[in-house]
Amino acid sequence: MIPKNKLNLFSLTMIVIGLVIGMGIFRTSKDAAQAALTPSIFFLAWIFGGIVAFCGALTYAEIGSRYPVTGGYYKIFSYAYHPSIAFAINCIILISNAASLSGVALIGSEYITPLLFKNGASDFVKALIAMSAIVLFYGVNLRGLRMSSRTQNILMIIKIGIVVILIASLFFPHLYNMNPQPSVDISSLSFGAILLSFGIALKATCFTYGGYQQTINFGEEIVNPQKNIPKGIFIGLVVIVSLYLAVSFAYYKVIGFNELKETSGIAAIIVEKMFGPTGSTVASVLLFIAVLAYVNVLLLSNPRVMYAMSEDGILPAAFKKKDEKRDVLTVSLTIFAAICVIVLFFAKKFNEILSFTIFLDSIGMATSAATIFILRKKTRHLDGTGIYSMKLYPLMPLLFIATYIFVGIMIGVDNWRYAAVGTSVFLVFLLLYFIAQRFKTKKA
Repeated sequence: MIPKNKLNLFSLTMIVIGLVIGMGIFRTSKDAAQAALTPSIFFLAWIFGGIVAFCGALTYAEIGSRYPVTGGYYKIFSYAYHPSIAFAINCIILISNAASLSGVALIGSEYITPLLFKNGASDFVKALIAMSAIVLFYGVNLRGLRMSSRTQNILMIIKIGIVVILIASLFFPHLYNMNPQPSVDISSLSFGAILLSFGIALKATCFTYGGYQQTINFGEEIVNPQKNIPKGIFIGLVVIVSLYLAVSFAYYKVIGFNELKETSGIAAIIVEKMFGPTGSTVASVLLFIAVLAYVNVLLLSNPRVMYAMSEDGILPAAFKKKDEKRDVLTVSLTIFAAICVIVLFFAKKFNEILSFTIFLDSIGMATSAATIFILRKKTRHLDGTGIYSMKLYPLMPLLFIATYIFVGIMIGVDNWRYAAVGTSVFLVFLLLYFIAQRFKTKKA
């Protein structure tokens, strides 16, 4: 008999799939193809990204099992490192989330602009449409409206439905690109060129596989965690990797590898080949609606993280300001929405936002996963008590950490500005923590 409020294997598997499958697969295959010099590098990035996601999900599952606490990353960083690191990492995670929201809003604008502008639109116009979506749902949230579970279910149906349609195109060979442009011969490339190409392609796939880190919140909420956590994560990620590989293979066969590098609205292109212009129009509209729902969800959730940080005293008390009548966190919501717009103002292309987001993630992911080594030492007394402990330790967390360090380095090699800005943001927040603590001490 399953205890109340406990997640069984099926529920955990569905949570893992729901956390990972987002909007990225409808865009990031293009970015991975642009980075990959050959199709083999392209598909290797998808496969290796899935393996890394599996290692990361199991690492976070054990972290959540060993230190199940409300407050997520902040509490764990404070326990394993220092409150200053907790503050800085949580702030860059919030900025990374804002950048992710902005990037997804840009995905939506890329699908809707061909319907609005027959002759195409500039990157600035696409950024303006993305900004408009953010401002629109900022206004909706200020009025106190909430995303209903029914709308969320509709969102998942839209995404899953389009994924199924894209995969179905593989069963219609007449849709294939019969004259694709020739690809580069991998034997003619230097090792350094292959490594850089793989690293930048992995940046795109890591973004698409993101979300599994939220398994950190379910350590004590699972029936028979020793068995069900690895099973649920393994089954969920096998499904996700299979779907992502199948969709990417559909892009490769129907559009063509080199053609994929230069094609916008890749999902709509395949749907148009299957169902004609009307099908493409419907798919573009549905994807834009799905993006708007995602924007609304992040605008709902992230201000609550800022509120929690304010309650713990690491953000100013103003972040706790709430419109009691409408139950709206006005200051936190406004600042988070402003960060999203600022990101779009300075980075009008999805690839720029992707690089900035993943560089910040490389800092957050590597440092958060590394807490497992400290937690294992501090919680030795829990060994053998029924908590989840991963197999192949420390190989899996080391592979995960090394991969994100590698991706961060490759982003810096490809364009040092993203690494410089990301590192500067982290150091500024670290400095702000000590300034704030000194100010509090003087005030006391």
